[in-house]
Amino acid sequence: MLSKASANWQGNLFEGAGTTTLESGAAVALPVSWASRTEAANGKTNPEELIAAAHAACFSMALSNELAKAGHLAENLETSALATAGKTDAGWRLLTMALTVRGTVPGLDADGFAAIAVIAKDGCPVSNALAGNVEITLDAALS
Repeated sequence: MLSKASANWQGNLFEGAGTTTLESGAAVALPVSWASRTEAANGKTNPEELIAAAHAACFSMALSNELAKAGHLAENLETSALATAGKTDAGWRLLTMALTVRGTVPGLDADGFAAIAVIAKDGCPVSNALAGNVEITLDAALS
């Protein structure tokens, strides 16, 4: 499986702007800017938000799979991912990713849900891509 996205940028870093496009066509060209990374979004996105979106989707898919393998069908999983970026001595870095999931899973208790969520976090391909570079936290609870 290959997944492709592209970006177009015009101007310098601080006053310039660009777009990022998903090859799948699942979304229109998304506007990006430096200001959307460091000040206010103002209707534009940034790479960190896109990574957070990818992580939330990946984790949700991994969790639904791990639940199914354990014999539980999730009625609903609501996942958010909050990416924190900041300037370090080495430059700007993605520092943390906080995953929060609330699930409706009949027949599963809170401890079981939390345990399966940890397995999903550790097995999620996006988590693995970030591992060792970004601190990933998980808050998993039943709805």
